[in-house]
Amino acid sequence: MATSADSAPAADHDPAHASLPCVLDIEASGFGRGSYPIEIGFVLPDGTAYCTLIVPDAGWTHWDGDAERVHGISRSLLQRHGRSAHEVAIELNHRLAGRTVYCDNWAHDYAWLARLFESAGLSPSFKLRHLRELMNENAAERFDDTREIVARNLQLRRHRASSDARVLQLSVAKVWRNGVPASDQPRA
Repeated sequence: MATSADSAPAADHDPAHASLPCVLDIEASGFGRGSYPIEIGFVLPDGTAYCTLIVPDAGWTHWDGDAERVHGISRSLLQRHGRSAHEVAIELNHRLAGRTVYCDNWAHDYAWLARLFESAGLSPSFKLRHLRELMNENAAERFDDTREIVARNLQLRRHRASSDARVLQLSVAKVWRNGVPASDQPRA
């Protein structure tokens, strides 16, 4: 299945979900020059998740077997179940229009998102920002450990974009609850 939307709210049914950030994650063909997005997923503030595979454009040829072993997405899976860059860009613009969207690996995610939208001949209708902007120094120092705990507690079986986005979103919520005053929490 190329696309999934999960209307169930994020794990902890907390009224603070209204202030949670929209978080995006991208799985890619590898790192560095020539790499491209192969899966994109996000989680909205209410916990709704979206994820889709992306069929590589003809000119997107870089493939790193180590990356495939991490995310478990093969080229044949992309060909069978992926959507074109154009379809994905339109869907992202529709679902994320006007939002500020956060990611944990801004430099790579920005480049991969730019490659997707360039291929589609479109511009994003949303802003991509680094997740660390949502945290004060104390929260940022605890974030990596918190993310490991959240991921372990969720017991996710796959390393996929929407699952990773949910882990990131819930990790931000946890560091906010554990010491970041509500007045310091940016709104998405």
